[in-house]
Amino acid sequence: MPLTHAERLLQELGITEPNEIDLEAIAYHAGARVRFRPLDGCEARIIGNGDTAIITVNAHSHYPRKRFSIAHELGHWHHHRGKCLVCRAEEYRPRDALSPERAADGYAADLLMPHYLFRPLARQLGKLTFKAVRALADAFTTSQTATAIRFVESDHSPALLVCHSSRGRKWFTRGPSVPEKWFPQDALDADSFAFGVLFGGKPDDSMPRRIGAEAWFDRWDAQRFEVHEQTYRTGPDEILTLVLISDPKMLDERQERRWR
Repeated sequence: MPLTHAERLLQELGITEPNEIDLEAIAYHAGARVRFRPLDGCEARIIGNGDTAIITVNAHSHYPRKRFSIAHELGHWHHHRGKCLVCRAEEYRPRDALSPERAADGYAADLLMPHYLFRPLARQLGKLTFKAVRALADAFTTSQTATAIRFVESDHSPALLVCHSSRGRKWFTRGPSVPEKWFPQDALDADSFAFGVLFGGKPDDSMPRRIGAEAWFDRWDAQRFEVHEQTYRTGPDEILTLVLISDPKMLDERQERRWR
């Protein structure tokens, strides 16, 4: 897999361990100085002039959020130098649109969790679970949400990551090996374990649990399969769920043609 622009920068700087990813030093190398100030309405901003820039980061944010903000603004510095942009205050979300914010998010993910470091550590942890996600989040000093997205999108295991609130599905992402036909339902199924966490006050799942795939997908053939799900609460009205696929027939596009 070819290196991205951010990953090439890290290798040029000789970075071989997650704890060597010093965002302020990397920013300085790129011609940007980082300062921390209270901000309202946004997490960070960048002002550039020629080949130099000042990145201002919200001083009240928690440390992983500050790191993401610096990396995100460096993404703008790389992709959108000379343009006037206002950053939104969201955390990293899956990249599903060709927008300046998504491009900056992608650069930030590559800078904070480069594949050449992330994938080997993920393999050492074994199965994809939220325990493994937390271990990688600690190693890379990133949020659990951003780390879970990276884990799933790196295709460590065939899986989807789905975010729900009481109003329905907010977003989701899937690993490259998961066919697009597996599209999660908007509303949580009452039979899913995730439903109990979000609406029933049940504790987070300690490990993935087996459930019929029809609890997550409304395709005609979902009832033929089982998946594993694991949920943890990210806020008063938000949960994240890993939907893990182990049946190879779910990953075979030809199965649909055979059954019809």
